[in-house]
This record gives sequence, structure tokens and C-alpha cells, in this order.
Amino acid sequence: MSDKTYQPPQNIKNPYITDFPSYERMYKESINDPDKFFGKRALENLSWIKPFKKVHNDNFLNTKWFEGGKINIAFNCIDRHLKKNSNKTAIIWEGDDPNQSKEISYKELHNKVCKFSNILKELGASKGSRVCIYMPMIPEAAYAMLACTRIGAIHSVVFGGFSPESLKDRILDADCSIVITADEGIRGGKTIPLKENVDIALKECPGVKHCLIIKKSNSTIQWIEGRDVSYD
Repeated sequence: MSDKTYQPPQNIKNPYITDFPSYERMYKESINDPDKFFGKRALENLSWIKPFKKVHNDNFLNTKWFEGGKINIAFNCIDRHLKKNSNKTAIIWEGDDPNQSKEISYKELHNKVCKFSNILKELGASKGSRVCIYMPMIPEAAYAMLACTRIGAIHSVVFGGFSPESLKDRILDADCSIVITADEGIRGGKTIPLKENVDIALKECPGVKHCLIIKKSNSTIQWIEGRDVSYD
């Protein structure tokens, strides 16, 4: 069997690694002096609120990276791209049906994440709060994760195909106070009653104060006054 060689598309300009010798040089540098290698790239490619003092420690059982540094992941994923690339595509979403897709620009992503962040703050979320994300594969799932990182909340993503029992266990393990979900989701052509699963799980999760719901269909769902909140 002969090997096949695939040339990269012409529209890919200014690649980070231009050729294999360049890759080999970078790889050797990362092996010979990892602190220098990763420290340099962390400073070049990320925006720091507070610079780190040490790249990493040598404690195998309690490894820490970039000690003393402070960073906001949402800012690095979105805000720093707005000045020059606000209209460029940040996310390409494809639905359960491959014919269903959407391109989301950095500007739109920024607006959506800020909206999501403000909703979470209105629900009492802040730095250190635990938020469970139990959602289908929709753009709002990305908005939710980035919104949590923006305000310093800790998010726990639970697979949207898990049962109410499995969801309950993960909510309790993470000690979540907020759950983000949708009325239902589509996976492999099948409808999954996400909100119904959440309602069952939360019967044994007294620590959850709010359930934020994204409506994606016209289905009728149970609504718990004082706990359930609409995203729209």
C-alpha cells in the first residue's frame, strides 16, 4: 500500500508551524527546557491579568502550572479578538442534522456570553459558585461554559444523554447551586426530555436553588415557580 500525501488548502495562510524541521526544533526545545518553552508561549499567546512567577513546580503528586498568575479564560477566548477580528467566525456549530449549521462571530459570541453572564449573576452566581450544564449540542452550551469562566464560576458539564440518576449524582458530587438545561434535545434523531430528567434529578438535590432553561421547541414542560428561570 502506497502512502498518500495531502497538501493543505491554499486558503490556510501563515501557519504556526511552517514545516516539519520547525516542528522538530520546537519539540526538542519543549523536551530540553520545558519551563522556557511553555513560559514563552504562555506570555506570547495569552493575556494575563497578573503574570505568573513560576512556570511549574516539580511536585509530581501536586503539580501546579503558572503559579502566581491570574487569567480570565473567557477574555482570552473572546475579548482579545474583538479589536481586529470581531466579524470573523469564532464558532462553527453543526446540529444533529448536518444540514443545520451556524457560524457565530466573535462579536456575536461576546454579546451572547455577556448576556449569559449577567443572567447567572442575577441568580446569585459569582466566583467559586458551582454550575451544572446539562444541555444538548447547541451554541448555548458554549455560551454557558464561557459565561461561567467569565465570572469565575466553576462549571460541571454533564453529558446530555445521561439518566436522571446519573445527573443527580454529578450535581451532588459537584455541590451545584444552579443547573442550566434545555426543554429537550435531539441526539441521533431521538428526542431527549432534558427538563423532565432535571426535574426528577432535582427532587434529591436540595442545594440547587435555580434551574435556567433554554427553550428550543414548542414542547410543554413542568415549571417550578421560584426555581425555574427562562433564558429568553
